[in-house]
Amino acid sequence: MDIDNLVKMANQIGRFFEAWPDRAAARQEVADHLTRFWEPRLREALAERINTDDSACVGVTPLVAEAVAMLFPAGHTG
Repeated sequence: MDIDNLVKMANQIGRFFEAWPDRAAARQEVADHLTRFWEPRLREALAERINTDDSACVGVTPLVAEAVAMLFPAGHTG
């Protein structure tokens, strides 16, 4: 799958949860959604993109970057 499309889809998920008043709960929901509905290779590709480049440069929202960091702490994608 095209990495730019993954970023776009992840940001759509993130934008939905950005409206939540509790940032920690929103971050957890994004991480949970990615875990439940994205296959591992898609999550890993997104994490690799974020860890390879500055998330602001690749267009990932801060909430998505934080959620992915929960799934892959300290830059580990495997």
